[in-house]
Amino acid sequence: MFTGIVEALGHVESLVRPPGRGWRLGVRLPSASGWSLERGESVAVSGVCLTVAENGPTRVVFDLADETLRVTTLGELRPEEPVNLERPLRLDTRLGGHLVLGHVDGVGRVRAVQPEGEGCRLTIEVPGSLRPFLIPKGSIAVDGVSLTVADLSESAFSVALVPHTLTVTTLGVRGVGAGVNLEVDVIGKYVRAFLLGGEGAPELAARQGVTGWAPRQEA
Repeated sequence: MFTGIVEALGHVESLVRPPGRGWRLGVRLPSASGWSLERGESVAVSGVCLTVAENGPTRVVFDLADETLRVTTLGELRPEEPVNLERPLRLDTRLGGHLVLGHVDGVGRVRAVQPEGEGCRLTIEVPGSLRPFLIPKGSIAVDGVSLTVADLSESAFSVALVPHTLTVTTLGVRGVGAGVNLEVDVIGKYVRAFLLGGEGAPELAARQGVTGWAPRQEA
């Protein structure tokens, strides 16, 4: 479980598939981070929950499944590209953003970047399957960054980015056409799955990992 508050920026060293093995992502840690990551530890990498397969004082390596590359933007990473890093939430600390699982629901594409004072407004095209989960002023994780939906249309939403967010996350370098990992509010997903009645509801519940679900019966 994460909060969508990025702790540091790492940089991609490599994304390779050695003979006889799956994909491996190497990430160089920031020298001033003071992190000590152990093998088996979970880390959110641009919004994707990954497990440390190899660790060192300055770099970590993650194993990536083909499914991860299919449903996220990690397959588009190039050497030296920055990635957002966040370690899991501790239960004795403040929840600064919102509850984020690191399970990407889909990939959006940046439609527009508009300066707004010292910050900017980012407009992102959202997959149709995710649109029902978005509400004005609701929470959404974009590349693992907890943000508030500022504006909403039938096919896109916008978020207002303050200068701090532009500086300490990858969103400051995302241009038009760039892909971003999207995770909608997990509470909204469960509420919709439980309350939605009629045709298609069981399939929706199953996609969201809800078991033992049945349509609501009228009294």
